Amino acid sequence: MARGPQILEKRDSSRRIGSLGGLWPFVRPYRLMALAALAALVLTAALSLILPIAVRRVVDTFNGVDAHLLNAYFGAALGIATLLALGTGTRYYLVTRLGERVVADIRRALFDRVIGLSPAFFEKILTGEVLSRLTTDTTLILSVIGSSLSIALRNVLMMVGGLGLMLYTSVKLTGLVLLIVPAVVVPIIVLGRKLRRLSRENQEWIAASSGRASEALLAAQTVQAFTHEAESREAFGEVTEKAFRAARARIGARAVMSAIVIFLVFTGIVGVLWIGARDVRAGEMSAGALIQFVIYSVLVAGAVAALSEIVGELQRAAGATERLVELLGAEDSVTDPARPVPLPRPARGAVAFEGVGFRYPTRPGVSALDGVNLAVAPGETVALVGPSGAGKTTMIQLLQRFYDPAEGRVTIDGIDLRDMARGDFRRAIALVPQDPVIFAASARENIRFGRPEASDAEVEAAARAAAAHGFLSALPDGYDSFVGERGVMLSGGQKQRIAIARAILRDAPILLLDEATSALDAESERLVQEAVERLSASRTTLIVAHRLATVKKADRIVVFEAGRIVDQGRHEDLVAGGGLYARLARLQFTDGAAS
Repeated sequence: MARGPQILEKRDSSRRIGSLGGLWPFVRPYRLMALAALAALVLTAALSLILPIAVRRVVDTFNGVDAHLLNAYFGAALGIATLLALGTGTRYYLVTRLGERVVADIRRALFDRVIGLSPAFFEKILTGEVLSRLTTDTTLILSVIGSSLSIALRNVLMMVGGLGLMLYTSVKLTGLVLLIVPAVVVPIIVLGRKLRRLSRENQEWIAASSGRASEALLAAQTVQAFTHEAESREAFGEVTEKAFRAARARIGARAVMSAIVIFLVFTGIVGVLWIGARDVRAGEMSAGALIQFVIYSVLVAGAVAALSEIVGELQRAAGATERLVELLGAEDSVTDPARPVPLPRPARGAVAFEGVGFRYPTRPGVSALDGVNLAVAPGETVALVGPSGAGKTTMIQLLQRFYDPAEGRVTIDGIDLRDMARGDFRRAIALVPQDPVIFAASARENIRFGRPEASDAEVEAAARAAAAHGFLSALPDGYDSFVGERGVMLSGGQKQRIAIARAILRDAPILLLDEATSALDAESERLVQEAVERLSASRTTLIVAHRLATVKKADRIVVFEAGRIVDQGRHEDLVAGGGLYARLARLQFTDGAAS
């Protein structure tokens, strides 16, 4: 079953063009460029409105004017046309450049905001949907700033200026034209509301299809391993078809609105011109005045027709702007304090959990941690063991302040994490996650991710310490070999050793190992264990492990069950105690001996 559109929060069903005001903070730094573009736009609109006056003079005086004056009229017309061309080119350059610059700033601001949001935020929305906001919605805004908004303003000027000059040309005919306006405005209002709703629905289904595609492609190997390609294709196809149906309905509504508006406008103008032609025959107005009125009527009608089409684009962009503003202003459950307390340098690495209780936002009825008290001394190696779901990895996540505890506090060197800037205390932490993240770059750059300023020699030293130097040297380009997206060209053990090398290179006073050796063979595990033991001698180390053989030498082993600490001590003491740890050890070591 296809997943419906995900939105950040409940929204009003309408999408008002006024929402485009949310773009002003991004336009403001370039207001001089915007004013220059506006000046060029006003100039071109004014020149377009002057031309019909020149046409009237030529027509009314054509028979009686001398050749020199006639040449002057046409020379003036040529000059106006030249200025019009230059003004139009200038307007296009400035507006298009402004659009590209503003959208680039929006994309950057959006990424800067999203990359710092806590994991709790991404429990509510798919990453693919955020990417849709970053690409599809910003593309809509680019279209509006770089084209539609400029065209809309120009047509507003043409419509207002044209109506004023029509009134100047003939009050009678202009009054008749204005009688058509209510018939034109009503369908714009009625169908415009429907168009806003359909535009919103279309964009949200596009975001849903992007999320669905991202989810499936990131797990392509799993999809293929379980022969789930047909189901994935069907699910994506269903969401895509819903997006298409919403787009088709939007296009239909816009086509109907455009057809009705254009028909009413031009039908009304034809009727008014019929009356004007009769006035010319009766001698009540000149032929030049009628031609001038006709040109202004066509300009105004064209402006109204263009606005009826552009209003749909503006409404779609207004919806996109609203979604982007929501994302930029999305509240995060984890924020830095207004006046952060600095972590002492160098950090000692003392870690404490004091009466910590925690529930994941998506599972508020289940306690992940319940009244946990744990103090880890600087330089101590503590292993966290227990069944899956006991709360071990949650401890690691709280120590990095990906979430805040509901009760109690977590401290480093006696300072509550909530009193410090996240970037400050996280610099004192090196992490090797259970699922190592490998970027689409070279092996060297993946290791250097731990400390970007590190030299090549330091990178290679870290790789040797993590037992990664051998296989990295054997790659076609050595350390500079491209490892593919998410490290697809590496085995699970190789990816884990690169992640360990990254943590070693970081050289932080606190080291977190979350199942860091789970994918290693026996020889590599032995080498990495030796490296970890050397590292642990001078830094605080927390190790999450299911394989108890990897934690036997820890200074202390803390046993978790159902979010609580049920036992702690050294390996030998816990085995002798006969509790949960003893049962787990008996199962693992007996199975290992049997095998």
